[in-house]
Amino acid sequence: MIYKTTTQYPLETVKLQLEEHAKAVGFGLLGTYEFKKILQSKGYDIETDITVYELCNPVAAQAALDTMPEISVYLPCRLSVYEEEGKTVLATIGIEDMLGAVEVDEDFKKHMSEIFDKVRALMNGW
Repeated sequence: MIYKTTTQYPLETVKLQLEEHAKAVGFGLLGTYEFKKILQSKGYDIETDITVYELCNPVAAQAALDTMPEISVYLPCRLSVYEEEGKTVLATIGIEDMLGAVEVDEDFKKHMSEIFDKVRALMNGW
């Protein structure tokens, strides 16, 4: 359900380089959510510094939305970055599980898997 990878690079390095790495594989950065700061501003503390990045590949988004408008609940692609056991973690929704939960043709599944390969390349780029 969740695709997750780790790197030895420090969390701050990954956060600083993420937008550049995303562009290298065809994704733009739409926004970020720094959950620790957001929740602290509302009076709730969490220990883990979690940042979620919203990424978009316009060509892939158009193809996905034209084929299956309800897939919009999964867009834009979200990538979480945080530390766990001394390593930087990058996590996202596993595309295979998502595609297995809906009825779409094989061409669409293949196209979405190719896009997810780019997300995996981004996540494993450190």
